[in-house]
Amino acid sequence: MNCFLFFFSNIKEFFDTNDTFPEPDSEEKDPSITQSNYVSPPVEVTPLCSGTRTVSDPCSDALRGSGTMEVSSTVDIQGRNGTRSPPIGASADTQTQLQTLLEDLGLKQHYTKKLTLSEILQIDLKAITDEPAKCHSDLPWYFLKKLMMVNVTARNLLSECESSKEGATETIEFDFSNLSDITDSGDMVNPLDVITALFLCSDGFVQQEMALKMSMCQFSVPLLLPDCDTDQCKLMLWAMRDIVKTYRPQSLLQSKGFTEERIVLSEIPMISFVRLGKSSMSKSKILNELLSTDFFIHHDMKCGNSPRNISNGLTEITWYLPSGKKNIDIFSEPVAVANLRGDIASFETQFSFLCQTSAAVFVFFDNLDPECKLLTNLYHKAQMFLVGNQQSKCFNMDALKTVATKLGLTSNIITKTKQKNYADFVQGLRKKVNNVIENTKKKVCIEKMADIAHELGILVDEDCTECQTAKLNADTITSKIQNIPEYKATQLPLHGEIWKELTILEKEEFRLKSLGSEDIEMYKAGLQKKKEKLRKKQSSKNMSDAMTCFITAISSQGLERRYFLKWMRMNLDNLSREKLSGLRKRYREKCKDAENKEAIKVIDKELSNSSLGTEHFLREMGQIYEASVSLPEHDLSRKQLQHLPQICAGLLLDGFPLELVDGDASNIPLTWVSDVLSQLNELVSPKNKILVVTVLGVQSTGKSTLLNTMFGVQFAVSTGRCTRGAFMLLIRINEDVKKVLNCDFMVIIDTEGLKSAELAQLDDSYEHDNELATLVVGLSDITIINIAMENSTQMKDILQIVVHAFLRMKEVGKKPKCQFVHQNVSDVSANENTLRERHLLLDQLNEMTQAAAKMEKKEKNKCFTDVMEYNPETGSWYIPGLWNGNPPMAPVNEGYSEAVYQFKKNITQILGNCESSANDILKFKEWMSSLWKAVKHENFIFSFRNSLVAEAYMKLCTESNKWEWDFKESIYKWITNAETIISNLRTPASKSEIVDMKELILSLKSEVSTKLTKLEEELLEKLKNYFEQKDGHLHFVERYKEEFANSARSLRRDMQNSVYSQLTAAAEIKQGQTEVQKIKDNHTKEIEKAVCLLIDECRKKNMQMGDEELNQEFGKMWKETVKKLSFSQQKTKNVFTSVSHYLRINLSPKGSHACELLSKRNLQDCGKTHFKYTAKGPVENLKKMIRKMTPFQDPKIRLHNIADNIIDECIQYMKEKDETEEHEAEAPEADAKKKKDYSDAYIQEILRIVDERLQKNQDVTVGIEFEVSLKQHICGIAARHFQKMHEDFLKENDPYLCLNKNKGMFFDSFKDVFKQQDQSQKKAEEFTKQCLKPAVENFVYSKLGPDIICEMRKQSQFNARVYSQYEILLDLLSKHSFREYARYIRSYEGYVKKWILDQTVKHLSKDSKMFELVDQHLDSSISCIKVAIHKATKTTSADLKTFINNFCQELGDTLVISQDALGAFMILNKANQEQFAHWFTEFVNKMEKILKQKFKKRGIQSILKQLDVKPQNELFTQVIGCGKQCPFCAVACVRGGGDHTVHEASLHRPKGLNGWMGLQTENLVTDICSSSVSSDNLFCCDATKGEYHLNKNYRDIFPDWNIPPDGSYEASDYWKYVMAKFNEEFAEEHGSKPADIPANWKDITRLQAEQSLKVSFNMN
Repeated sequence: MNCFLFFFSNIKEFFDTNDTFPEPDSEEKDPSITQSNYVSPPVEVTPLCSGTRTVSDPCSDALRGSGTMEVSSTVDIQGRNGTRSPPIGASADTQTQLQTLLEDLGLKQHYTKKLTLSEILQIDLKAITDEPAKCHSDLPWYFLKKLMMVNVTARNLLSECESSKEGATETIEFDFSNLSDITDSGDMVNPLDVITALFLCSDGFVQQEMALKMSMCQFSVPLLLPDCDTDQCKLMLWAMRDIVKTYRPQSLLQSKGFTEERIVLSEIPMISFVRLGKSSMSKSKILNELLSTDFFIHHDMKCGNSPRNISNGLTEITWYLPSGKKNIDIFSEPVAVANLRGDIASFETQFSFLCQTSAAVFVFFDNLDPECKLLTNLYHKAQMFLVGNQQSKCFNMDALKTVATKLGLTSNIITKTKQKNYADFVQGLRKKVNNVIENTKKKVCIEKMADIAHELGILVDEDCTECQTAKLNADTITSKIQNIPEYKATQLPLHGEIWKELTILEKEEFRLKSLGSEDIEMYKAGLQKKKEKLRKKQSSKNMSDAMTCFITAISSQGLERRYFLKWMRMNLDNLSREKLSGLRKRYREKCKDAENKEAIKVIDKELSNSSLGTEHFLREMGQIYEASVSLPEHDLSRKQLQHLPQICAGLLLDGFPLELVDGDASNIPLTWVSDVLSQLNELVSPKNKILVVTVLGVQSTGKSTLLNTMFGVQFAVSTGRCTRGAFMLLIRINEDVKKVLNCDFMVIIDTEGLKSAELAQLDDSYEHDNELATLVVGLSDITIINIAMENSTQMKDILQIVVHAFLRMKEVGKKPKCQFVHQNVSDVSANENTLRERHLLLDQLNEMTQAAAKMEKKEKNKCFTDVMEYNPETGSWYIPGLWNGNPPMAPVNEGYSEAVYQFKKNITQILGNCESSANDILKFKEWMSSLWKAVKHENFIFSFRNSLVAEAYMKLCTESNKWEWDFKESIYKWITNAETIISNLRTPASKSEIVDMKELILSLKSEVSTKLTKLEEELLEKLKNYFEQKDGHLHFVERYKEEFANSARSLRRDMQNSVYSQLTAAAEIKQGQTEVQKIKDNHTKEIEKAVCLLIDECRKKNMQMGDEELNQEFGKMWKETVKKLSFSQQKTKNVFTSVSHYLRINLSPKGSHACELLSKRNLQDCGKTHFKYTAKGPVENLKKMIRKMTPFQDPKIRLHNIADNIIDECIQYMKEKDETEEHEAEAPEADAKKKKDYSDAYIQEILRIVDERLQKNQDVTVGIEFEVSLKQHICGIAARHFQKMHEDFLKENDPYLCLNKNKGMFFDSFKDVFKQQDQSQKKAEEFTKQCLKPAVENFVYSKLGPDIICEMRKQSQFNARVYSQYEILLDLLSKHSFREYARYIRSYEGYVKKWILDQTVKHLSKDSKMFELVDQHLDSSISCIKVAIHKATKTTSADLKTFINNFCQELGDTLVISQDALGAFMILNKANQEQFAHWFTEFVNKMEKILKQKFKKRGIQSILKQLDVKPQNELFTQVIGCGKQCPFCAVACVRGGGDHTVHEASLHRPKGLNGWMGLQTENLVTDICSSSVSSDNLFCCDATKGEYHLNKNYRDIFPDWNIPPDGSYEASDYWKYVMAKFNEEFAEEHGSKPADIPANWKDITRLQAEQSLKVSFNMN
């Protein structure tokens, strides 16, 4: 806020608040008398006296302007007896005249339903467009728009149609024949009528605001407001209450002091000017010349010559206030000047009032009636002056002498003669006025005029019940204030020292500056106890009488509450003014010397203690509420105070500002402000969208004035100095502008001045400024940086603070707009002349950006445009000085108002074009809370956490996961089809035109590469489109865009490597199978020949042979034929040799030492026992050293945990490659899963897994010895496993064994052929069972995996990594088992895999979900089979072999039919094709039922093991993400995207849970990373290589980890609860002593732990 400073310094220092702006007033000459040079014939003049008479006045005067004279009027005079007279011409149609005018002005409905400030100040299209008034009904709003922006042209009221008429008269040929009829004033509305109408149609607060702004423009303001409907007038005391004037009278000239007071309380003389009858001189014009300012509207001003319809009887007032400069001041003492519109004969009541309240009354006349008793009969307390014009035709010197003699005014006559020009006349008048001012003792303040008004029957605007009740309530409170500091200590105790102590404790919780060597969590527990103690101290205090009265008063509804707060503010300002003026003077004097720091601190505290405004009462109310919230929920006191936030929210809606930052304590009462905003949201929902505009700048640069001028508002100002902190105010957005801005309210935030000269002397000023700037910039949609040109020397300081704030916002994802405003630039060519200054500003901004970036450790930001979009040409505005002249008599500069208006339009346009959507109130509240918590940390950027950012990030992660899965699913489907093509190559089922395996693989690789490229482009396009959306809060996560793009590219590379590896492995396996199959086929053919010969031989015997004889013959033939066949021994591959080869290739880049270590051990000896690694040399020494000096975790334990996880993953991979379906005891049928042969691709993949996992654990020093030892161990296990797998494959495919295996089938076929039995049914069953059924099962297994993944991804816990983490921890809490927690911490990846499998089984078990998916693929495959049968039947002759080949080819891209089984099936197959097709269809239907039953009997886990794409593995990859764990507590990273460069965790845990032990003890430690990183404590671990590092500088060692400090004590309640419950068990697990658990950890309940989890993961 801007404060009032010493007057003589400069204009800006003299006034910087609205309250102290000099108040312009204005008048017009009485246009009820239209004037012309026409002289009417002499008419008899009837003297004016009591009673009703008709007056004819033929007088005219060449000195008057054009127009016609008023011919007659009816006058009803009121005598001293109190009888009233109606205005001139009072008749039945007068009332109609008011209504007609109000209707013409569009104000008729507001005569009863008054205009409110909310309506006036709301932002509508008229407020932000230059569209002129088109008709009379636009004029009031045009006036108000200009007035609210303190524009001195506000009274120039001309509608578009009138201005067009004016333009038209310029082009029309002059009519010499009708000179007297030329007039254009009839259609115009007199500005005084508009002003009078607006005051009649406005409530007291609008009237007060209008009077204040009119006074600032140096317009006259209504003193007595007429209402021609009621024939009454009203004293506008309340309307003028808010006008505060500052001046220097003659008496203070030497001391250079000044007087500052509320104008209605100022006891200064009032001089009144009235008119009796006709006057050929313009009274208002002469007054303006007398005072050298256009206070009053007169006939020579725009629209001033138009007739007045309702403003006759209006009495205006203005003030002349001296500046203490003799050569400038017209009067050396202050004076009030009143001006009555109309003839006093018609408005005797007003005239009587002026006579009793004025020091002097100047009566303007042309002709006096010697018998008139209006002047002679009244008892006048005021000195009377008669002012006439001798040049008037009606002037009668004899009548003047008569009246002057009767009144004794012979020396009080001022006349205008032919020899005296206007300048001399005005100078003479000025001398008379000055003489009155200097000699009068009659000084009546406006407040006391109310008594005289009551005597005369004049209404007073303050007499309404609401105002008087409110005044009484306010006076009850303020009348008891004698000593402000004492009063605050006794009546407002909670927001004083207690609140400041709480603030210190809150910041210490975050910064831990006084921690010393104490245990962090113990220290924080101690701070928490101190806070609880202070809250108890607050809640133990009874509510003071003052606060009881205050809360009761503001609990009232409607006008009374608003009046009360205004009375409170005015009363408190009046009380504070005298006390603060002396302190302020001492403060300035001490600030001149930088050595006076202590004295400045003392005076600063006195100033703070002596300041008392409504904000202090509202602060106290906030602390009362916060203290009550700390009480138990059932406490009666808490329940009784729950309504306070709703009251304050109502005040916000009424237009009162809410204090966001308590400037005295430099803190935000978060609970209070948050609950107020929540209540506000409830009051306005669903219309709760807001945009925020903030101003920042050096103290006393006109920040508040700028906002007040832009939006017509008034921020609370503590009298005499700037209010410290930040205030927010709510402005409604009209419906027509909502479409442009897409919001319902605009929030305006005003802040205290940065780098004030006095605050700069205090130690924490820079920190305070940084906190405030960061907060308000972070809250803003647009920030105005206000720079006064004369303060350019301070520019560097403020720029550094501001740039710091913008840099912080950029790094946390907020992108506020910025506009620089340079004030006091008056040159019309400023924009051109300041080109150099604009570029200089940009240079300074760049310099400050580099400095701020270095401090924030974000050196990548080199220039200001790296931080935000800024164009020196469009981002800088130049505004002239505020005052047009020297205060206190200077009006506001028209150029200032116009420039501010243009700036306002520009800001509205910027906000309208803003890409991000407006926040709602609740999101604003959340953002404010997060910002304030972060600024309490020394390192803001790495401390910032916010649920809005988290929500936006989670949405991005969820979408990214969906895109990545779509990518993978497409590739999984492709690889399934590709493997089918490879398996069917060179078989009847093959559809490929390529027959060479190498050529096929090359073709497939080319095809998939193209597909991957297309999918990558689609994924990147989705990412791009996502960030181009205008909804949501995408700007918060835009900084992650490149990470997700890199993740997409990385996914493409990984998938390509994986696909290539699978294609290679499939080709190798197929090649091996093909060679074996050739041998089998040759043997089968030989056997088939022998069987055919045997059949022929048996038939030649011409004898009946039974089964026994056939069996004997067949056995003999089989034995002989097998003897003849050549069964060469299959060559067994030495897998150990192959594995050793690839291991050596893998380690060769590691150097000769790795090869040397490799050669020391035989691979066959590795992997037989549990992996053990014994560190030697430096590592072991390091461990011993760490053990002695600092909390540590044994590096060996960490390495073993890493090794165990890698070994488990590799073993899992081996098992997946060698899985075969378990035999079902009762079903001796062919296995769906055949044994696979070993491929070198498998060991290459295992080595890649090991390298990738070691890479992810770079925070642990992994020596070459460890790496070689681990890889040998894993390769030893793998070689043994794959050797057995290879041998099992050879055994299963041994030609001799395979041939004997089919002996029974050969025999059956032999018998059927010999006996000439139809084989159709039998062969159909055999084909279905041996060939088709395994193929269908394999088809289901190949398709089911991706479907299950899609199904599981519908579950919330698999939408994003953070949801999975939350669900896992919640599940652990529900189990409440130490062993489960130990498994989770010790083997995180293993636990997660098991959890995912359990979740998958659990979900698929519900509602037979698994079997729904199985049935879908069974139905699909059966449908394909039936179609293939139908097609094969149509295209095939009687040849069964052709039928089978056609059938297989039809299914070639769907099923892989075993060639081994197919070959056996075709032996001696003499089945009829048609019969076969019939039976085949029957058995396919049976097979469908059998398979469905079989899958249902099989367990879900059993099915999952058989799937080609393992759902649990894919889900694990998504859940585990990058796999990184916190280097301190080993909690998992939850960041999305696989290629992020910085890791984060939602919830850190005590290091002791991960095995860290205490300093010089064996106790587990309770330190939590998010607390440690705020402290100055040291840490030493494996990664530091024995060196100490500050915890707060952990990023020097672990630059890829971001651990936000968390000052909220409840944040880690989940893990505190776990450690407190299982302390003994964890100590035993880690072989250490139990931790010293802080006492309050033991009080945490399971419910609190769960709530902590929700908050940490943003699940509320």
